[in-house]
Parts: sequence; C-alpha cells; structure tokens
Amino acid sequence: MESYSRRWFLGAGAGVVAAAGLTACGSGSGSGGSGGTVNAMTYGDDAVKVQEKAVTRFNASAAAKTAKGKVKLQKVPGADYPAKLRTAMGSPNAPDVFFNWGGGSIKAYKEADQLIDLTDTIQSDSVLKSGFLPSVLASGALENKMYGIPMRGMQPVLVFYNKTLFTEHKLQAPKTWDQLLDLNAKLKKAKITPFALGGADIWPELMWLEYLVDRIGGPQVFAKIKDGDTSAWGDPAVLKAAEAAKQLIDDGAFGKGFSSVAYTNGGAPALLAKGRAAMHLMGSWEYSTQLGKFPDFAKKDLGWFAFPSYDGGAGDIRNVVGNPTNYWSVNARVSNKDAAIAFLRDCASEAYTKDLIANGDVPTTTIAEKLLDASPNPEFAKFQYQMVQNAPAFTLSWDQAVDPNVSQPMLTEVNKLFVGKSSPSQFVSALKGLK
Repeated sequence: MESYSRRWFLGAGAGVVAAAGLTACGSGSGSGGSGGTVNAMTYGDDAVKVQEKAVTRFNASAAAKTAKGKVKLQKVPGADYPAKLRTAMGSPNAPDVFFNWGGGSIKAYKEADQLIDLTDTIQSDSVLKSGFLPSVLASGALENKMYGIPMRGMQPVLVFYNKTLFTEHKLQAPKTWDQLLDLNAKLKKAKITPFALGGADIWPELMWLEYLVDRIGGPQVFAKIKDGDTSAWGDPAVLKAAEAAKQLIDDGAFGKGFSSVAYTNGGAPALLAKGRAAMHLMGSWEYSTQLGKFPDFAKKDLGWFAFPSYDGGAGDIRNVVGNPTNYWSVNARVSNKDAAIAFLRDCASEAYTKDLIANGDVPTTTIAEKLLDASPNPEFAKFQYQMVQNAPAFTLSWDQAVDPNVSQPMLTEVNKLFVGKSSPSQFVSALKGLK
C-alpha cells in the first residue's frame, strides 16, 4: 500500500474535484432505468486491482444478468483524476458511477443535481444497510443524506509512539489531555521532542485542530461547518482548540524547527524512528511509511494509541477523525440504475473484503474483522478496525470536507496559527470570514 501519498492525493486531490458552475448534463442515455452498460470511473493507483476484480466478478454474476447490464471500468491516473472527473461530469459522457472522497469533493455535483440520493436505497437494502460500519457510511453523507457507498480501506488518524523511548523513561500512553501535557513535560526534561510534526506540509498541523475541536465540542461543531454554516467556526470549541494547540507549540511540544520539517520527504517519520521524537499524530498510513523507510523500527518499536479525551469536553474519546474511506457515487442520469446498485452491493461482499485486505487495506465492511488475520499486520489492522467500529462519529479531514475553494485558505490560516503569525482569536475570525 502506498503510504503518505495516499493522504496527499486524498487531501490535495479532493480540493480540485468539485467546481462551481457544473451543469446537470449526465451520462450518455440518461434513462435512469434498466438495461445498458454502467460506466464506472475510478482513481487509477495500485489499489485499482480490487475494483478490476469486482467488475470481472459482477459481470459474470446472476445479478448482472437480472439487471441486464454490465460494468465497464475507466481507470484514470491518480494525479489526473480530479480534473478529468470534473470535465467528464460537465459533458454528455459523464460516468454513471464514480470514485470520490465524500464531503467537499462531491458538494458541487450535489448542488448541480447530478447525484442520486442513496439514503432510501441503503435503508431498504439489507446488504447495503448492514454491510458497512455506520460511522463510515455516515461520513459519506451531506446534510444527512447519503451519496456514497464505501469502496476502499479506512484511514483513521491516531497517535504513534516509540516503544523504546516510552520504556526507557517509564511512560504510559496518555488517556486524557492533562496526562498528555504531563508526558510532554517529562520528555522535554529528558531533552526529547514530544511530538514529530511535518509542519512544512501544513496538513499534519490540521490533524491537531480536528481532534481538539472534536474532543472539546463534539463532532456536531464541524458537522455544521461541513454543511455550509460558516458561523460555526465561531463555536467556543474552535477557539479553545486553537488555544490548546498554541499552548503545545509555545511549550515546545513539536520542537523548534517543525515548520521546516516535512512529512512527504520522510523527515517527520525519521524523527520518530530515530528516537528524536517520542510520538507522532498521523494517519494510519504512518505504519506503511515506517515499514518502507525503517522496517526494523516498524516491526519492533512502533506503537499506537487513540487521541486522548479533553477534560470537561463534550467529545467522546472513541470519536475518530481522518479519512473514513473512498466512495462510489451514482450519477442522477445513470444509464442503468439497477445494474449500478447491484454492482455497489459487491463492495460489501466477502470476496471484495478479502481483496482489500490482500492489498494491505483495512476494509470498512462489517464482516472484515474476522478476516483480518490475513492482513500484513493483524494487530495493527484489528486496532484500526475496532477503533472505527466503536466510533460514535468519524469526522472527515477538514481539508476534504469543506468546499474546495475554502480548503487552501483554511490551511493557510492553520499554518499562520502554528508559526505564530496569528493568535487563536485572529485564527477564529479569519475562518469565520471564509466563504
């Protein structure tokens, strides 16, 4: 499995997918009925072999015969995918089914009436309704309406740590924010940077605010922002989260030069592996990054735990932030809706689940847990799975969830907060002004 580039394409790619001014000219026949080929457009990376096998399996199935249709897969190279999807969706040859990131990546298509609301379809279909973890299904929604079927692995954000450092200094994984601050003090006294942070990339900084807002105010704070209520940036939880992040920065939790350290060139992972930093808040792809760059460390000394609770906060410690998964969405003018829905049902199957696991992914299907012994690292895979399975809420990474035209200005403001160019109150004011 590709490591940090998965996050990079997920984050940066999502910001280019949707665009204003899309017109509702759908796919070829535009019948929306049954009969005819279903054209499925997907992101063409190393994981596309899972979708290729699904298409082959479906096309040979009784379900395809019943629906009088087959699926044709169009693979678009990763870096080209967002722009090609946008162009296709504005043409008479739009795909019937297409890969996306949920949230802001599909909002413009929804507003142009180009998507089928799948809520009733999912609720009335036992395979789709019970086939996926509820928090992941909900993360594909916009304004409580479901527009996506999960089709790849989960990528929650968690805290990774150096087991050797923790053992040497008799440290325990913190369960509360106060315990985390106490841990920071002990590590600094030992002249060890508490947390690695790839500040040069900015999006690793965002993860801190995502979790702090959740733990302090609960998932509903950002849910309002995701659905377009910019006044929700003024929620007290956002200011308190910014203040907590600033306290960490001022206390030296990330060291002095974090703004010149990158994740994408391996700088931040190296700090953790080499014992110069004790912990690292990062997406689950950190494991495969470490395995590729520092295999001995990954196998022997890499540990992980959930982000701690915030004392007095409204958020549940079981809540997760990150990238729930990728989704299939259906064009409102799909040429063969029956075949499209039948194809989407395969994503909940055991065969599809096994293919994802073989690719190094942790599937979001409800049957996945019993199959994870076949994973490259069953212990880590099961930890992730149970984390997401037990999560009351899974908040999509902010830079993917907000409108694409807001994503980059928001990241700019996050960076200004972290490098000391704005105060927590200035940060909140700037975010409230984003449209």
